[in-house]
Amino acid sequence: MARSYKLPARGFTLIEMMVTVAIIGILSAVAIPAYSNYVQRARTTEAFTVLGSLGPSAEQYWSNKRTFVDLPIPGDTANFSYSLVSPSVSAYTIKAVGKNKMNGLTYTVDQSGSRTTTVSGNFASWTGSTTCWVDRKGGVCTE
Repeated sequence: MARSYKLPARGFTLIEMMVTVAIIGILSAVAIPAYSNYVQRARTTEAFTVLGSLGPSAEQYWSNKRTFVDLPIPGDTANFSYSLVSPSVSAYTIKAVGKNKMNGLTYTVDQSGSRTTTVSGNFASWTGSTTCWVDRKGGVCTE
């Protein structure tokens, strides 16, 4: 007579699987928005770097040409378009306008180093500033 042995159960129960999925869902709900905010802040540094570096080069240009008209500015990038606004013999404003995922952010700098941030569209929940560049919600200035 042959003996039959019962094999032990293997695998996960439905409850264990549901708990695992719930934990992953909760972690994702927290991590994805935090990561998205981090990526947005990282992209703003591109505009800060470009606009910040243009001050010394604009002064050098003025020293050579005695005007800011035709001041060379960098070309567009994946995140920002740069433009020279109303240049004159003694003044300039350079504007970085966000595009693609940065659409809704506009940063400016002028000949005196004054900085502004304008927000709209995708960034309407942010607070703009007439005195600095903002890289996050709440209008916190970056230096």
